[in-house]
Amino acid sequence: MTGFGLNDRAKTSLLRRLAGRGGVEPPAARAPERLPLGDDGVRAELRRLREASRLLGIENPYFRAHDGLAEAETAIEGRRLINLVSYNYLGLNGDPRVHEAAAAAMARYGVSVSASRLVSGERPVHRALERRLADLYEAEDCVAMVSGHATNVTAIGCLVGAGDAIVHDAYAHNSIVQGAQLSGARRFTFAHNDVAALDTLLRGISARRVLVVVEGHYSMDGDVPDLAALAEVVSAHGAWLMVDEAHALGVLGARGLGSFEHCAIAPGLVDLWMGTLSKTLSACGGYIAGRAEIVDYLRCAAPGFVYSVGLSPPLAAAAEKALALMLEEPWRVERLRQNAALFLAEAQARGLDTGGSIGAAIVPVILGSSVRAARAADGLFRRGINAQPIMFPAVPERGARLRFFLSSLHTEAQIHDAVAATAEAAAESKPTPAELARLAAGLS
Repeated sequence: MTGFGLNDRAKTSLLRRLAGRGGVEPPAARAPERLPLGDDGVRAELRRLREASRLLGIENPYFRAHDGLAEAETAIEGRRLINLVSYNYLGLNGDPRVHEAAAAAMARYGVSVSASRLVSGERPVHRALERRLADLYEAEDCVAMVSGHATNVTAIGCLVGAGDAIVHDAYAHNSIVQGAQLSGARRFTFAHNDVAALDTLLRGISARRVLVVVEGHYSMDGDVPDLAALAEVVSAHGAWLMVDEAHALGVLGARGLGSFEHCAIAPGLVDLWMGTLSKTLSACGGYIAGRAEIVDYLRCAAPGFVYSVGLSPPLAAAAEKALALMLEEPWRVERLRQNAALFLAEAQARGLDTGGSIGAAIVPVILGSSVRAARAADGLFRRGINAQPIMFPAVPERGARLRFFLSSLHTEAQIHDAVAATAEAAAESKPTPAELARLAAGLS
């Protein structure tokens, strides 16, 4: 129905003319609908997981605040638990000598360098750490950055580009994938730890430059590549090789030197060694070690270094001290190896699926569904064991698991208790038919 004999279009025109002569205001234009930010699929998956947890009475296992230092044990909400979720592999995060080194650097240089190192943030502690890391890999130089994840993203993103190719293991860390996507290079993946598949793939790639990226110790599965064979194949095809040592330093090799020591190869067979400061080295940040020309290029061209504040001095000093202690006290690496091997052996003896883990520091227990993984983690928490579930989409649904990180500080008794509790929690984690029906109804 029209008002005053006018249709809607005529009314709008009249109101606009009146508004121009100081008359009534036209109706306010309706703001365009805004779509929610983020990925629709991820949001839907988060809602599904949260609703499933509510229906099954499972507490959220993430973002639990630790009351103090998380070592072999930790305190959460006043409860003491055996802690199996931290990367403090050699127990150096709580070492007073590491704390003293950080405190001394903070007293001298402050908490922050307050600028990018390129501009005015350079401090002697940065180069001291980088020289020690370069020596470790028998490399010409090294550059340290403020984030391990950002180190991979920014280094890969600026070392290759359009016309190039980047090839990585199918299980590569998100930071490697993000760096590859940022670079603009064509991206290829090969089957996990399959050197023959890599060789076949490289034969078919035509590009200006090819960068192959693998991990020295895979954090989801606790397995390792055949680095000697990989290096041989990469060299035969004239490609470049980069190895992410985030979970290998302090873990692999008799002295904890990492993949090259574990595989008994010369570190110079790898072009770029990437690592983090946040695990064995008890700080925060990342690094690239290799040829001086490449390292200098990263210092002058990598956006994550050039346009970022420099590494915090106490973190640099803590990492350098932790590295020195790792080399001076090899018993820590041996104790870690014994603890991880014991956990793996006992878990397998109880029939738990530990995948391809070599038992160096990381042992998964694969349960095959996100619901089971979440329930088992909840059961462990109630039993005084802190372990995290890894669920879809972080891993395929059939690969949903609990993931355990061992340290040199764990005792045999703690390991026995943790494995026994895990076997019990895993057995109890399978949903009953009634619970499955409730889930189906609630999530439909």
